Amino acid sequence: MPKYIVKPRLKELLAKSKFKNQKEFAEAVGVKEPTISRFDSQTRYDIATLVAVSRTLGVSIEDLFHIEEVE
Repeated sequence: MPKYIVKPRLKELLAKSKFKNQKEFAEAVGVKEPTISRFDSQTRYDIATLVAVSRTLGVSIEDLFHIEEVE
């Protein structure tokens, strides 16, 4: 089974988005701002949050992360 290094890239995606700040984005997603501010430091994610974040940004869930396969 392959192993992966997975790094969140929400800050990078938000910088390129139409949203002015994390608070505005959190409101659009329907979550509280701390949920968004912790996104890049988490290692586990609620699937409903991942779906909402990806749909709000118009990207796939996989696009929310840099994924590197390691041996």
